[in-house]
Amino acid sequence: MGYAQLVIGPAGSGKSTYCSSLYQHCETLGRSIHIVNLDPAAENFNYPVVMYIRELISLDDVMEELGLGPNGGLIYCMEHLEENLDEWLAEELDYYLDDDYLVFDCPSQIKLFSHVPMLRNFVEHLKRKNFNVCGVYLLDSQFIADVTKFVSGCMASLSAMVQLELPHVNILSKMDLVTSKRDVENYLDPEPRFLLSELNEWIAPWFKKLNKSLIEQVDEYSMVSFIPINLRRKAAYGMHWLK
Repeated sequence: MGYAQLVIGPAGSGKSTYCSSLYQHCETLGRSIHIVNLDPAAENFNYPVVMYIRELISLDDVMEELGLGPNGGLIYCMEHLEENLDEWLAEELDYYLDDDYLVFDCPSQIKLFSHVPMLRNFVEHLKRKNFNVCGVYLLDSQFIADVTKFVSGCMASLSAMVQLELPHVNILSKMDLVTSKRDVENYLDPEPRFLLSELNEWIAPWFKKLNKSLIEQVDEYSMVSFIPINLRRKAAYGMHWLK
């Protein structure tokens, strides 16, 4: 059995930086991982790749040839990837044996992991290839400065968890940019009553029922909690890693 990690999250959440740091971390420990870049718009990244979707299709070519915008072009690229799972991807995966660990750096468009089927079908393909898959969802720590943004991030994370049906870890990234860390604990494993109280302070009174419904939705699943990561802080073994 092989192992795979799907790195997802909104634009600017630090997915590629996370992948690069994870690669360096494993290299320091003498462990081997293989990183796959699934973003057809990405041209530069700070880690070696073993598979690159732009070898199959690139966003620039799609936009130029089909006259699509960035969002439509990205969806087209991912649909093309889905159509070639049994050819291009299957051939590439054949190079990896049992116990190999693949990390997939995914595009940032939220709809890909919230409500359209491409990534879910991609995950199912990996499972059929005998890969044990988990999801890692990154959320920018700056979201904790505004409870409305944080709840939005929680809902997006929950949507991805439900859509992909994977063992799932949520990461609060860029902790080095948080100036006041006193209230961070309130957001790592958020207490519903705390979030509801904060929301009601920020939003007009006529949205109280909506706020209550949103928080109940997060609480009902009891699945949304976050691990803080500060990649600029050195931990054991000289790694730039956890909080």
